[in-house]
Amino acid sequence: MPQLRRVCVQHLLCAAVVVEGATHKPIDGASTMLALGLVLNTLGIGLFCWAIFALAVYALPFFVALNVGMVAFHGGAGLLGALLVGIGSGGLVLVIGQFTVVAGRSLILRILVPAAFSIPAAVAGYQVAFALSHIGMPLPAWRQVFACMGAVSACWTAWARLNASAETCSFEPNGQAANLSQPALPATRSKR
Repeated sequence: MPQLRRVCVQHLLCAAVVVEGATHKPIDGASTMLALGLVLNTLGIGLFCWAIFALAVYALPFFVALNVGMVAFHGGAGLLGALLVGIGSGGLVLVIGQFTVVAGRSLILRILVPAAFSIPAAVAGYQVAFALSHIGMPLPAWRQVFACMGAVSACWTAWARLNASAETCSFEPNGQAANLSQPALPATRSKR
């Protein structure tokens, strides 16, 4: 309730003056938290989606690193030793896989290695999409559809990221790369 103050001028004229006016708060605490919550949830889900696609190609090296690290830890390597062995083995799997895709001449090898990297990415994509589908989908059938779409997307992303680094270049019989400085389409010579 606003406070009234009496103002008198020479004790003859008196008037009531409102000291505090009614304040208008366009946004109160509940609506601010609701809007902030919606924005932050959208950003969080977007971050998770970006992370699953950015890290999809690393699912197999992470799986190998985790398992080798656990075996080393249970074998008595200690925490630091298991961590180092796990990181080294995961990095080695990633390097060998990328080198095999880049330098592999066999079509079967160029299909099997990205498939080996893409299948764990598909499993991870399925699990993340299925967990996120519990937020807004009440029907189990739609959750499965959403999870399968996530699995296909993560699998395709891992496949594309692994094959993006592989240049298709022709190899000479001795294993050396062909002369890549020549243009792909040689200039035609005019006959004189």
